[in-house]
Amino acid sequence: MKTTSIVRITLFIFLVAGITTAIIYRKQFNIVAFENWLTNYGIIAPLLFIGIYAISTVLLLPGSVMTLAGGILFGPIWGTFYSLTGAAIGATIAFIIARYLASDWVSRKASGWLKQLIAGVETEGWRFVAFVRLMPLFPFNLLNYALGLTRIRLFHYVVTSYICMLPGAIAYTYIGYAGRSAVIGGGTIRNILLALGFFVMVAFLPRFIKRLQRSKKY
Repeated sequence: MKTTSIVRITLFIFLVAGITTAIIYRKQFNIVAFENWLTNYGIIAPLLFIGIYAISTVLLLPGSVMTLAGGILFGPIWGTFYSLTGAAIGATIAFIIARYLASDWVSRKASGWLKQLIAGVETEGWRFVAFVRLMPLFPFNLLNYALGLTRIRLFHYVVTSYICMLPGAIAYTYIGYAGRSAVIGGGTIRNILLALGFFVMVAFLPRFIKRLQRSKKY
């Protein structure tokens, strides 16, 4: 067996084991304990948060939970930046893993929705990535791996993903921040209203995009 094949199989086994372990223990995540643990690390706490977010993305854990935690721990501005950066790094790692493990094989065997995804990327390039990032057609974590099986350039994938994930990151981060404010009693009504406003904006963004596409057709 070739060395490359051995490395791929080993990486795949570790990836499956990591995802399985993360799914089994995902309910044990405690935001209070997580916050107390991070505070012990002072100025490097944001770097740890970004790293943990990236790992959780690779292991298919819900990114919304970590984004909410970012708002709780770091506030609406820095929480958004740290969460978005962690998500982007994790999405990039997942993309690279998928491309290294199976892109050649999938390009020959792809069918169904995956074949449509590959065809869409080959036709539209980064615009297709922007569309699926803004439109929640596929689960975020699975989409990272699926896009790695296409031929889109890594640079286009990373930049487009970072920009188009921003609205959702702002919305969920602010919801986390508003929830913390509600608990401590500071600016509760204003923060909750702003959080709801951001969430509604993200929820209606797909409809707005569809209307724009229809108007272009006519």
